[in-house]
This record gives sequence, C-alpha cells and structure tokens, in this order.
Amino acid sequence: MINRRQFIGHTTKAGIGAAIALHLPFSAEAHGPSYTFQQDPLAYAYDGLEPFIDATTMQIHYLKHHAAYIKNVNEAIELEHVHASSEFVIFAGISKLSDKVRNNGGGAWNHNFFWKCMAPAGQAVPEKVQQAINASFGSMERFKEAFSTAAMSRFGSGWAWLVHDGNGLKIGSTPNQDNPLMDVGGFWGKPILALDVWEHAYYLKYQNKRKEYIDNWWNVVNWNFVAERLP
Repeated sequence: MINRRQFIGHTTKAGIGAAIALHLPFSAEAHGPSYTFQQDPLAYAYDGLEPFIDATTMQIHYLKHHAAYIKNVNEAIELEHVHASSEFVIFAGISKLSDKVRNNGGGAWNHNFFWKCMAPAGQAVPEKVQQAINASFGSMERFKEAFSTAAMSRFGSGWAWLVHDGNGLKIGSTPNQDNPLMDVGGFWGKPILALDVWEHAYYLKYQNKRKEYIDNWWNVVNWNFVAERLP
C-alpha cells in the first residue's frame, strides 16, 4: 500500500519516462537485439598507401586504435541496454547516451568511413566530383585549401569533413570522435570525405608536422568513393 503523495510521485515519474521514450530515436528499455558495430576490412594492404601513409601506422591504427573503439562501444551498448536498428539511429540521439558510447561509437564509424576515403595513389578525379567541387568552391585548388585549413585549425584531436547538407557541399571539423551525423555540435550533413587529424594517424611518419601529413594525404584520396557519396 502507498499513500497519495507516493502514488502521484510514481505516476509522474512514469509519465516523464514515457514522454522521453516517445522522443528518443532508440530505446534503453525495449526488448530485442542491440545494434553492434563491426570493423570493416581494408580494401588495400597495410602498405597500400605508401609512401604517403606508412604501413606501420596503418597496422597500428587499424588493429589497435580502431579495434579498441569497436570493442568498447559494443561493450557500452550491451551494458547500457541501448537498443537501436543502426548506428545512424544511435548518432541521432547520441547526446542522450554516455560518453563511452559517443566517443567509441564515433571512433568505430569514423574509422570505417576514413578507410574508404583512401586508396592507392594515382587515382584520377571523376568529372562528377570535379563539377560538384567547382560549383561549391570555385575550383579544386580552393576546395583543397579550405579543407586543409579546416584540418589544420582543428585544435587537438578531431576530424575534417566534407558533407552535403541538403543544399550543397560544406567543409567543417569536429572534435575528438564526433561526426556530422551526431545531434551534438553545430556541423551536420551527409559525410562525403573525412580526414583523421588525431596524432596517432600520422605521428610515426610525420611527428608533429600535421601540415605535411595533410598535404601528402591528398595523394591517396579515393575520389571514386567521393563520387559514390555525392547526391
């Protein structure tokens, strides 16, 4: 038996919980399997991006850093009972989840995307990409300059992005392992191209020379993947 005040208190809490659940894109209470992140295989060997991205960095980056993000986010999803149909649903409500899900989920997805953004050197820029770049930035040279500036000006760890926001192509950056699909920050859109500017992505070869890393990275951009992502 409970008194009237207790009854009102329990009822109010239940109502608030129901209201929140209605607005979440996922449920922490629903039954059923939880979405789990997977580590995509590389489309090239660890030395496939040489000499611009060295094999040792690629091996450590993929087998250690990326694998850890996959492991940690899946542990957090299970422990926190997060039920969602996809990573995109998780990102759409990431502000309501723990830092462990946010940081490791971002790291898991961002790296899968980043690997696809690169290919062995020598790839030509498709006409579709050239036209889209020219329409939004005036020229490929202006685009590269603006994108490189976003990557250089990201203080500390983070990412530089080219996205399509529904109106056109935009350049921006996010801190840590955030990305433009998350309901945090102020930079949103469909990712088209990404560059990892965490030090572990380049320190073995370039030490603190981030600009040299960025300049050389343009040699291994997978322009065919960019073309596939364009509207």
